[in-house]
Amino acid sequence: MREFLEDALRHQDAGAGRQQRDRLVELPKRFYDSVEVKEENGVYTVTLNNRVTKTPTGRSITTTNADLASYMRHEWAAQGEFIDPDTMPHVKLINSAVEGGEEAQPALVEEVIKYASNDLLLYRADYPRELVQRQEQVWDDILVKLARHFSVSFQPTVGIIHQEQPPEMLAKLKASLAALHHIPATAMVSLTGLTGSGLLAIALRENLIDRDTAWTAAHIDEDYQISLWGEDFEASERRKQRRTEFDAAANVIKLLA
Repeated sequence: MREFLEDALRHQDAGAGRQQRDRLVELPKRFYDSVEVKEENGVYTVTLNNRVTKTPTGRSITTTNADLASYMRHEWAAQGEFIDPDTMPHVKLINSAVEGGEEAQPALVEEVIKYASNDLLLYRADYPRELVQRQEQVWDDILVKLARHFSVSFQPTVGIIHQEQPPEMLAKLKASLAALHHIPATAMVSLTGLTGSGLLAIALRENLIDRDTAWTAAHIDEDYQISLWGEDFEASERRKQRRTEFDAAANVIKLLA
């Protein structure tokens, strides 16, 4: 089961280390000319040369959402001479979800709640004042929205010492995800890993915040460091890749959750 969680989280690792590994792996050549979306009885499939797309282990990819099928069709069609999975965030995410299967759903939900119990939004800096104020401004607003929506309370703390969160709060958050289909549940794990926050993923799913707010909240500390020292090129490229994957996960949640 853990390998499915790791696969769902893997695409957050878009750094220089992965780029170096990828240079050692020859990308497969594009083997198809035509890319289409076919529909039958409300089920959509992306076809390559009239053949249904499949996961690496041979599981057929289907969806009941036309927009999601369109995203995947566009990514397949946009490939050049070689097929680069890093430019296919929707395809990669759906492949991971289908490979994991329905049986992975409880573990996926548990992963989101595990993050929420020790969440980014709950551990605050004690200095410098500018960072403290920014965390309070952005993170407190999101926590208030979650608290009101779920009728729960949180216990933020200063520093890195573990702060136990109310069990009833975690139970309510988990219950809100209990019926979630395994494909958007995979997207939730991906979004959680990319932001470091289960609470941001849940708030986004519940339409309490938009994706730009979630992304900004996840990068409060990083943006503060950039304001002091400037932006590193490689770090900037990694962040752009993560944002692409973040948006794909957010799209899947919006369309299917």
